[in-house]
Amino acid sequence: MMAFFCQCALLLSLAAVVSVYADMKLDCRPDLVTLVWTESRSQANTSLLRLGNCFPTSLSAREAVFSVGVNDCNFRRLVTGDQLMYTNDLTYVSPPGSQILSFTRLVVCTYERPKDWYPRAHNPVFHTYGQGDLVFHIGLMNDDFSGPAESTSFPLGSFIPIMASVAQMSHQPLLLLLEECVAATTSELLPESSIYPIIANKGCLVDSKVSRSKFEPRQKSSEIHLSLQAFRFGLGEEVFIHCKLVAWDPIGLDNTNKACYYNKEHGWKLLDNSGYSNLCDCCESSCKSRRMRSITSGKHGIVQKAVLGPLTITDS
Repeated sequence: MMAFFCQCALLLSLAAVVSVYADMKLDCRPDLVTLVWTESRSQANTSLLRLGNCFPTSLSAREAVFSVGVNDCNFRRLVTGDQLMYTNDLTYVSPPGSQILSFTRLVVCTYERPKDWYPRAHNPVFHTYGQGDLVFHIGLMNDDFSGPAESTSFPLGSFIPIMASVAQMSHQPLLLLLEECVAATTSELLPESSIYPIIANKGCLVDSKVSRSKFEPRQKSSEIHLSLQAFRFGLGEEVFIHCKLVAWDPIGLDNTNKACYYNKEHGWKLLDNSGYSNLCDCCESSCKSRRMRSITSGKHGIVQKAVLGPLTITDS
């Protein structure tokens, strides 16, 4: 079997007080990831733990064990240089009335990239990108955004559910925005590429003026859900959606950092606070840009390019 070097990392995404009550062990192997959560609080219910979309493989009153493969449970893959990194979220959703708070921990397994390993030509469901200590994701989802899409083929006029998110490890809470998205029939944007604009003008969902496309209400500030109505562009061909994802200070919204969609009755609306929809007024003209400042320098935001696809739109 090909030799792998394995490095395991556990990164807290909530207050350090969580670690006082529990001990988590992670063992990353080429063919198996084993995570053991040992719980000392009498009121905690270990059956409520989830690794991605997976239930524990074994349970006791004080312990939950997950023994899974990196291709299961919605692990996200990131290729960086000579490393393969697989990330997932261990979550605990507290029942109503419980004194135990819900929490999330980021689980990371890092392997040495084998010399003869190459990424598959197409891995369209979910894509992961890293920048600094932020991890960006963009993917195709099922109809209610509860999990990954089961198909990458969408009938003309149906909705293509897309979710983008950013995992923020040590930062203050961030707001995830889509600054720009275009569809193309190539995995790389070239000068000769034909494109179909979806989001333009610093966060304006321009496709919503000619379709039923819309942003869905936010569930988390670090995620944005887009229901994109399948269009005729690239009909029957492989289509790639090229986006710029922006992680931004939630209190720093302006007309160059926003999420706007068009409502046929009320005009342009701001996703995050309709009372400030005047920030969307420039969607009909030009939303002037300003220099993007880096989060790492303590300022407002950071941009990550991402490509989703291929997906296919069918005339049926």
